Amino acid sequence: MKAVQIVKPHELKIIDVPMPTLDEKNNVLIKMTATGICGSDMGIYHGTNAAATYPRIIGHEMVGIVDKIGQGVKNLKVGDRVIINQVVNCGTCYPCSKNRGNVCDSLAVRGVHIDGGYREYIAVPENDCYILPNELSDKDAIMIEPTTIAIQSCTRAELEKDDILLIMGSGALGSTILKIAKLLCDTIIVADIMDDKLAIAKEQGATHTINVLKEDLVEKVKELTNGHGSTVSIDAACTKDSLMQLLKATGNAGRVITMGFSTSETSVNQFLITSKELDVRGSRLQNKMFPKAISLIKEGKLDLNNAVSHTFPLTEAQKAFDFVDSRDASIRKVVLTFDF
Repeated sequence: MKAVQIVKPHELKIIDVPMPTLDEKNNVLIKMTATGICGSDMGIYHGTNAAATYPRIIGHEMVGIVDKIGQGVKNLKVGDRVIINQVVNCGTCYPCSKNRGNVCDSLAVRGVHIDGGYREYIAVPENDCYILPNELSDKDAIMIEPTTIAIQSCTRAELEKDDILLIMGSGALGSTILKIAKLLCDTIIVADIMDDKLAIAKEQGATHTINVLKEDLVEKVKELTNGHGSTVSIDAACTKDSLMQLLKATGNAGRVITMGFSTSETSVNQFLITSKELDVRGSRLQNKMFPKAISLIKEGKLDLNNAVSHTFPLTEAQKAFDFVDSRDASIRKVVLTFDF
């Protein structure tokens, strides 16, 4: 069967790999139908994802159809449309014992540390499969996984109705966080460097927007919050200076959520954290958030339809990655399909 492997940074190959077999643990065989291209996939391709190991069949946004079931399968049947959990954990270490398996001491992420979904078939445990809502096509269902990342960040932020949330960055991650945050709090400020993205954020429910190239972020946030600053700030831009900017823009007793994976040094002012008694928290992957995302869709609170802007067959993965690298203004979400 065909698969896409990143052999090493900047080297992508279409390879032939054996068909996976079922065993006691991986007891469900999934025929892949759609896989998303995420910023972290691009990071693996470019060699900037510090967590990745090579060579690697990438892909962690994975949708498919149950093709075969093995022993012990209770809740799935052949033909079920599913999305696959990307997180593999041990269940026994300290983080797992605290119900935080997304940062397991032996964490393995499909498509990052172990082979992922850019292949025609994958064998996984039944417990890692979630049945898709009928409301979504396979390609649009790819967006469930990024939604779980957004739910995780808002959960880590303990976002409440009266919070004033500042989202730094209005790209794919920031816009998904905005969709979830709208369900949880009333006042949301979105900051970015591109007016067109800020206009979309406004259409999607942002209370205020700030172009940080035209206005001073900290001064504008204080102006919009009667001098206090945001009560929660989430870094969806993950640039070298974004964390420092958010520490300045967040008010006393606030929470600052980091999501970046860069290993480059960044400036942090301890006085800002200590004097304001800020909570600075990381948010990584997602922790059993697929059921929450799917419930929001079924309840009509979350619409992920028409989020995908472009599709390419798996065998044209290089063309798809080059297109993502072009930063074409029409790109929203790019998905690889298996109809080749």
